[in-house]
Amino acid sequence: MADAAPPRNSSRTALGVAALRAVHQLLDGEPKILDDPIAARLLDADVLQQLRSNPARPHEPLTKGLRSHVVLRNRYAEERMAQAVQRGVRQCVLLGAGFDTFAYRQPDWARSLRIYEVDHQATQEDKRHRLQSAGIPIPANLEFVAIDFESASLRQGLQTSTLNFSQPVFFSCLGVLVYLTREAADAVFALVAAFPASSEIVFTFSTPQSSLSGNEAESQAALAGLVNSIGEPWQTYFDPQTLINDLHALGFSDISFLSSEAAEQTYFQRRSDGLQAPRRGGIGAAIVGAHPS
Repeated sequence: MADAAPPRNSSRTALGVAALRAVHQLLDGEPKILDDPIAARLLDADVLQQLRSNPARPHEPLTKGLRSHVVLRNRYAEERMAQAVQRGVRQCVLLGAGFDTFAYRQPDWARSLRIYEVDHQATQEDKRHRLQSAGIPIPANLEFVAIDFESASLRQGLQTSTLNFSQPVFFSCLGVLVYLTREAADAVFALVAAFPASSEIVFTFSTPQSSLSGNEAESQAALAGLVNSIGEPWQTYFDPQTLINDLHALGFSDISFLSSEAAEQTYFQRRSDGLQAPRRGGIGAAIVGAHPS
């Protein structure tokens, strides 16, 4: 009997992100910013055929910039996760996990982690269908947690899982905050801040268009218009300095943003394919400090 068709309301932007990671594996040169051999295996055959039959499109400026942002944010988050493991963190929550593939290609250092993939049930069902079709097993240290960020509290949703609230947690929140209401986005930071010291969140955010330069503003407007057209509109923007102040007030003691210049120097040097660090920033990390006694 054939497998049931995946849900129609699975996130299209999440699948688009998987396609960008697949393009990086298939068309970009070496070394890979993110080594992700799983992403292409989650895509439909016709999507892969379209990618291979039109190799010029992935090199258009908007697509290329978005792809470099996607692979960079995952690379950065996974490196920060490895550092968190070194300091004793043993729980990882991937918020809005979508078609993230970390758990299915996890390195040896991650085997000690309990990994929680958090997303809408429809997207999770679609992902599990694709994993099964590709013959990719679900690792023993992974747990799916179905939560609708807008209709249910993140805390309440996580309380249905085996997550230990008394132990530090590493949170990855990539490509999520911009789709939430401001209230829901603030609640994510507040929840992370309530976890024990040494907990961390790596996140992406978008700044108000009015604060961007001409080319950056045009690119962001084009991208926002695209996702709005498929029914997944951007809602929330953060001013970086205000965000820093708000995070400090919540109890985060170590807050940093990855600049385009630092990303270029660290990850994009000596490339032969012309892939550059994205001009847009919006990748941050914050570690929970010691709570007052």
